[in-house]
Amino acid sequence: MTDAASAASARFERALVEEAAKKSALVWVRGPQGPARALWHVWHEGAVCVVGGGPGEQPLDGLALADGAAATVSVRSKDKGGRLVVFPARVSVLEPGTEAWSATAGELKGKRLNAPDFDQVLERWAAECRVLRLVPDGAPLQRPGAMPDSSTAAVPLATPATTRRPIPAALPRLLGRRRTG
Repeated sequence: MTDAASAASARFERALVEEAAKKSALVWVRGPQGPARALWHVWHEGAVCVVGGGPGEQPLDGLALADGAAATVSVRSKDKGGRLVVFPARVSVLEPGTEAWSATAGELKGKRLNAPDFDQVLERWAAECRVLRLVPDGAPLQRPGAMPDSSTAAVPLATPATTRRPIPAALPRLLGRRRTG
């Protein structure tokens, strides 16, 4: 591949990552350990930015997203809902009170539509949460034309939440009765 073709390919890959991340409401992030986790995000200044880890926010536990750590980010297609691009990223933890934190948290606040304390959310995030930047770090691992042949589905995370319970014993009799009248 010539240098011009290589540069054009790199520009295409950067544009693919940026546009996919801008349009998707969720990304799946896998840290150095543990399973991938779906996180809401914003694309801001060349990176996927997330907030979480505190009460009432998305959990970041189990991802081991420390400053400088490597992560893998999967982005879905807004149109079809399937995986569009997977790219390696470098984690950057933003410190509250810095200009970068304020700018990024401001962008995230605009996307946090159902915060119970919208007016004080930045103060709460500064005290209780972490704001992370996931900066693309290399060529995409998967992209259109370069997807794996096998399934990459993961086993769902264990949770105590459930919607399935045994039906009450009397329910079949109640449903089988005919109404008279």
